[in-house]
Order: sequence, then C-alpha cells, then structure tokens
Amino acid sequence: MGDPAPTPLSPLKLVLTALYLLLWPALILFVAGDWHWLEGWIFASWFLWVCSSTLGWLYRKDPSLLAERYRKPGTGGQSRRDRIVVRLLFLGFIAWIVLMPLDARRFRWTPQLPPALEISGGALLVLSWFFLFRSFTDNTFLSPLVRIQTEREHRVISTGVYGIVRHPMYLGAILMFLGGPLLVGAASPLAVGMALSLLLAIRSVDEEKLLTAELPGYREYCTRVRHRLLPLAW
Repeated sequence: MGDPAPTPLSPLKLVLTALYLLLWPALILFVAGDWHWLEGWIFASWFLWVCSSTLGWLYRKDPSLLAERYRKPGTGGQSRRDRIVVRLLFLGFIAWIVLMPLDARRFRWTPQLPPALEISGGALLVLSWFFLFRSFTDNTFLSPLVRIQTEREHRVISTGVYGIVRHPMYLGAILMFLGGPLLVGAASPLAVGMALSLLLAIRSVDEEKLLTAELPGYREYCTRVRHRLLPLAW
C-alpha cells in the first residue's frame, strides 16, 4: 500500500502555482534583454496557455489528479533511480529554457535559421500542446512520479492518446523540447532538448518495467499499443 492520497489543493496554493508558472516566460524575456522579441513572446504565450489550460481543467474536472501532481518526490513508492531522473529532468529544463533567449537573442550564437524551420517549430509546439493536454484529460493516474497508485485504485488507461502511444505525455514533452528551440532559432537548447528526450526515453523503459510487473493488464496493453513514444516507429 502506498502513501495516502495528497490533500486537495487550496486556493492559496493554486495562486502560488500561477505565480510560479508566470516566472518562466518572464525569465525568458528578461534573459533575452529584449521585450520586443516576437518569437520570445510567442513561446512565452504558448507556455502560459499550456500550463493554464491544463491547470484549469484539472482544478475543475480532476482535483484528485491535480493533488497527485503535487506529490513530494520520494513518496508513494518512487524509486531512488527515478528520483535522480526527475532531478536531472528539472535541471535540464532550466538549462533548456534559459539557453533559448541567451542563444537566440542576447548573444545570437546561432545564425538565423530559415523561416521554414521556425514555422516547423511552431507546428511541433501545437502538437505538443495536444499530446500534453490530452494526456491529462485521458489519464487520471498521470503522476509525476513513477509509482503504482494503489490508494487511487490505479488501472490501465488505453483510450484517447493512450491508444496512439503508451507515453503520450513524454511525446508531448519531446515535441516541446525540439519545437521551442526551432521556433526561436537556437541550436544549443536544441541539443539540450535532444538530451532530455533521450532521458525521457530511458525513463519510459524503466516505467514500463514497473507497470508490467505490478499493474494488472499493462502487459496486454503493450501488445495492443505497440509503440512507446514515436507512432509507427518506437
């Protein structure tokens, strides 16, 4: 039996979360040193929309999942290895998001990319939002920690985007890690994004070992939905 389910979110905690989320786009524009940077505003607006739309949906429709998203690392049976992976992902995310304005605007380390690449980056971000948002709406057990949620009667989810790939949230994150740097035109965060994508792929393999061993029906789900992250590929 895992730890008890987290308590529902208080209005104060929700406000503090909103302020925390506002910090990231503000940081992007501040580090860029140019408040008229169009691509920076586009990415910042996209980021805020992804976070606010997901947070608002969870607050109204699935408060138990929202509370689970605030679970402290190391609780609920999370392994030490997964705690390390989560820390690496967070540190990598900070490097990724700070490098975008440093590379693309303040120091301009990367030569200007063709407009087609910037447009493709925007298209990847649109797909990213779709997979991220639908991952939360389709799966009420989408914990930030790799664990079996026995206290929430954890079961296999195979509908919606989980019928396309087994880890649609990771796919959405990978599309973000690649699309953001392409949109703003920065090579160094693109390299970091590729490294973070590899780390998510490794985590998906670790996660499936646990789910196959301890979650009834997951092995059968893997035979029906054959791809982890990339439709028709892997």
